[in-house]
Amino acid sequence: MTSTTQTPQVPVTVLTGYLGAGKTTLLNRVLQENHGKKYAVIVNEFGEIGIDNDLVVGADEEIFEMNNGCICCTVRGDLIRIIGGLMKRSGQFDAILVETTGLADPAPVAQTFFTDEDVRRRTRLDGVIAVVDAKHIGQTLENESEAQNQIAFADVILLNKADLVDPEELDRIEGRIRTLNPFAKIHRTNRCGIELDKVLDRGAFDLERILGMDPDFLHTDEHDHDHGHHHHDPNPVHDSEIKSVSIGIDAPIDAAKFDSWIGDILMTQGQDILRTKGILNMAGEDKRFVFQGVHMMSEGAFTGPWPDNDARRSRLVFIGRHLDEAALKQGFEACAA
Repeated sequence: MTSTTQTPQVPVTVLTGYLGAGKTTLLNRVLQENHGKKYAVIVNEFGEIGIDNDLVVGADEEIFEMNNGCICCTVRGDLIRIIGGLMKRSGQFDAILVETTGLADPAPVAQTFFTDEDVRRRTRLDGVIAVVDAKHIGQTLENESEAQNQIAFADVILLNKADLVDPEELDRIEGRIRTLNPFAKIHRTNRCGIELDKVLDRGAFDLERILGMDPDFLHTDEHDHDHGHHHHDPNPVHDSEIKSVSIGIDAPIDAAKFDSWIGDILMTQGQDILRTKGILNMAGEDKRFVFQGVHMMSEGAFTGPWPDNDARRSRLVFIGRHLDEAALKQGFEACAA
């Protein structure tokens, strides 16, 4: 295989989750276990993560090398500067993991990987993991829009502390999570016990999984949407509830029309759209065009060829609030070449 001149981009995973959900357990596993990979972990505060100093080798000012070859650094300022510093170090990393603070909205961190030219060239946003405390999530979701955001935003969800909750309740919680985010991969874990390659470097938001998804899955019956939802909601916020809209068209797409349509949608409704993902069949192109966005920022690139057995149907998914499904569908259909 001939190598291209373009440097391979290091995959970046953003880690979110409420305080106490188990993020630190996951981070410590990355930094201590002998998984044979070199990960760089960027945490907000060392105090929070409780790293055992015996595990740290020759700490320089901001970046600590761990005994298992991984390194750890803190964000004491600019994430972009930290990533630039990491990239200058010899021996590239297999992946970078960025932790967000417990209450933070992951969007600004995710957006960093779209905005800075240098960062974009050398890294790619690979996915967002949310660690969720199975015992408390039901309560938290009723009261905290931030928790809803984190779940709606995630590509992979670790439903942690699953041993503390009975299976029926876990099913109910998963049903609730599904209404916010139909395509995140959910893993039930105890003490974040999961093979790290199931959560790190999943590949472009794990789009294969969205593609391989059962089409019926994206169009659950309306009555399923109330699965596990309390009807005596004290403040009905149904209009502002997060939901997902999935649309597909069979005709090839006119790239210019799509660019101008999606640009307009994200500019005018980007505040309300948490995530956009899609795989598109652009007219005259043999490769699949993979598109993803975080609020108003978006990027797209041609990736590998379509599988032989694929009907080359273009698919687009929006997750957000106040989504007008009919208008989005109509707009997308108008992009046909």
